[in-house]
Amino acid sequence: MKEVKQETKVREMLIEDLPSVIVIENESFKTPWKKRDFLHDLLKNTFSHYLVIEKDKEVVGYCGIWIVLESAQITNIAISPKERGHQLGKKLFNEVLNHAREQGATELTLEVRESNVIAQNLYKHFGMKIVGKREGYYQDNGEDALVMWVKL
Repeated sequence: MKEVKQETKVREMLIEDLPSVIVIENESFKTPWKKRDFLHDLLKNTFSHYLVIEKDKEVVGYCGIWIVLESAQITNIAISPKERGHQLGKKLFNEVLNHAREQGATELTLEVRESNVIAQNLYKHFGMKIVGKREGYYQDNGEDALVMWVKL
């Protein structure tokens, strides 16, 4: 049997990507963002940047980032549950870091659930360190968020 090579590509998010992004958001989070939240960021928030990752021309993940002067903040990142475990998150996050650098950011921060060890390990792979904790940060269950930071 011949192995089929799957093509992945990271690019800027388009409005047309929102149906796929909303599905991934809803599958990934207990308190997902609404379509209006993404629309606001894409159309009105001048600090906001979104990238998607495609596999065989299908959107299978996305990441939002706000960049204000030299500071970048990840707002959300998710890979479709059926596509996890194939290094797509690593590829997407690497491109997000490159994009932030290209926009002049010199540092990046994010919050991650204390229980989400898989995500924490991904971020640590890129040199991120835990620098703080936000107690009761997540509204759905009161879980603490770890604040992670890296110099770009």
